[in-house]
Amino acid sequence: MIRYGFIGLGNLGQGLAGSLLRGGFPLRVHDRDRGRAEPLIAEGAVWADDPAGLAASVDAVITCLPSPAISETVLDTLLPAMRPGATWIETSTIGREDILRLSARAAGYGIKTLECPVTGGVHLARSGEITVLVGGGDALFARHQPALEAMGGTVLRIGELGSASVIKVITNMLAFIHLVADGEALMLAKRGGLDLARAWAAIKASSGNSFVHETEGQLILNGSYDIAFTMDLALKDLGFAEGFGAEFGVPLKLAALTRAIFEEGRATYGGDAQSTQIVKLLEDALGTDLRAEGFPPRL
Repeated sequence: MIRYGFIGLGNLGQGLAGSLLRGGFPLRVHDRDRGRAEPLIAEGAVWADDPAGLAASVDAVITCLPSPAISETVLDTLLPAMRPGATWIETSTIGREDILRLSARAAGYGIKTLECPVTGGVHLARSGEITVLVGGGDALFARHQPALEAMGGTVLRIGELGSASVIKVITNMLAFIHLVADGEALMLAKRGGLDLARAWAAIKASSGNSFVHETEGQLILNGSYDIAFTMDLALKDLGFAEGFGAEFGVPLKLAALTRAIFEEGRATYGGDAQSTQIVKLLEDALGTDLRAEGFPPRL
C-alpha cells in the first residue's frame, strides 16, 4: 500500500487527512501546530517532527496550505528529502502558473505532481464527501485514485496539469457571487415581511436554488456565519479569477463587483472574518438581521 504524508492540518486539511486515514491508508502528518494533529494521531496517524522527515519516509506527500507562497516554501523543504519517483499531491487552491512552475521544479528532483484542489466545504471534507478536482497524467491519477476516493465522494479528472486549478477558481468565483446574491435575496424576503425559514425553503425548492443557498444560507440564518473560510481566502480566489479573465480575454463584471464587495467586507470585519459575513454588510447597513429558528451553527 502506498504510504502517504499530509502537511497542513487546518480546517480543510484535517478533514481530508482524517478521511484518508479512515480509508485505511498509512499516514504520517505534520503541521506547524502539533495540536491540530492530535485528533488524527488518536486515530492512528504518525506524527512527523518536520516536513523533511515526513517526506523521506513516504511515497507521496499531500499538501493543503493557505497560499501559493506557503506551498512554495514547504515544497522547497520537501523536494530534497523526497525519494525520486515519489509524488507531490497539491490540494491547495493555487494558480495555474504556480502549479506548472512548481511541478517543473519538482520534476528536476524526479518527483511527479498531481494537482487535486477540493470543493464543497469543510463539512464535506470531514465526512469524506468533498469533490476532488484532478489535473495530471492518466497513470499517475490511476495510481493515487484509491486514496483520492477515500478523501472525496466525487473525484473528477479535469485534464492535464493546470486544468484543475482553472476549474477550481471558476467554482469558487461562482460560490462568492452566489453568496452575495443569496444575502440580497434573503434581505428582500425579510423586508418584504416573509418568514425567513419558509423563504429559505421556497428558494431551495425553486429554480433560484444553489449549493451556497443550501449550505451557507443556513449559517447566515443561524447567525454563526461559521463556514471555516475567511475573507482573505475569498479575495485570494477572486483575484485568481480576475487574473484568468484578463489572460483569457473574458470580462468578469460580476466577479469584479463581488471582489469589490469582499474588499469592503475585509476592511469592515478583518481578513480573518468568515467569508459568509459578507452578508452582514447588508444587515448592518439596513439595521436588519437575517435570523430564523431551526438552522445549525455549523454544517
